[in-house]
Amino acid sequence: MSSASAAIPTPGRTKAFLRLVMIEHSVFALPFAYIASLTAMYAWDRNIHWGRLLLVTVCMVGLRTFAMAVNRIIDREIDARNPRTAQRELVTGAMSVRHAWTGAVIALVVFLGAAALLNPLCLALAPVAVVPMVVYPYGKRFTNFPQAILGLAQAMGPIGGWLAISGEWSWDAVILGLAVGIWIGGFDLIYACQDVETDRRIGVRSVPARFGIPAAIWAARGCHVVTTALFAWYAVATDAGAFFWLGLLIVAGAFVYEHSLVRPHDLSRLNRAFFSVNGFIGIALFVCALLDLLVRGLTP
Repeated sequence: MSSASAAIPTPGRTKAFLRLVMIEHSVFALPFAYIASLTAMYAWDRNIHWGRLLLVTVCMVGLRTFAMAVNRIIDREIDARNPRTAQRELVTGAMSVRHAWTGAVIALVVFLGAAALLNPLCLALAPVAVVPMVVYPYGKRFTNFPQAILGLAQAMGPIGGWLAISGEWSWDAVILGLAVGIWIGGFDLIYACQDVETDRRIGVRSVPARFGIPAAIWAARGCHVVTTALFAWYAVATDAGAFFWLGLLIVAGAFVYEHSLVRPHDLSRLNRAFFSVNGFIGIALFVCALLDLLVRGLTP
């Protein structure tokens, strides 16, 4: 086999990389970038600009793919010592570190290229969005609150989505970004509960490992109360209508259901709470926000 053909990614490597970065989990943050982008379009000229929306999608998926790949690369030795993560691609050898870095760099270039096509401010601020993505996997090595770094990283999505359309800073987008960051940080507190014993044994730091599972679950509940309040603040700040408020009621109900699934001494339904409910929350609020904007005059 020639060196040129060997450099071409094989379908198996591509599939392994997509599994590595869990590409399907883009559903958590992408809907909120769309909400911010579409609200900015409504404020701008009440028209949906499909080309810009496509670039926002490329930015979000590119940045998230880079972040997940770097996370897996940095954490591969920790993953190898945790029975839950010991089957990840970089641990088993299904994906080499070199190919993971190649995928990460490609995703970063795609992100920066899409940001450059949007407007100069997006390109200038792009490195600001990258930094917490790289810092986060190291967070569990030096702080008991790595979820706070994750929340900061995730807050960038809605803020960037608004900047992509308006080219100007928006405090309304910051409200939505904080809501998303605290929401994701909150459910990551729940997710981290399943690794408490392993984390304590190998020295990984987190809220559950330091303060215990009950404290982490109560902290997650507090985060989601704050998230709901911030969504309401965003609705007031952007003069949202009935459909958005309906979506907020659905989200509040989903939070109640999510926390009914997870108890300090019963984590058996944790995956349903983490994946199914949180995926539903993003999609439900996006659909309601879109309907609200369309009813108010946003034109496809």
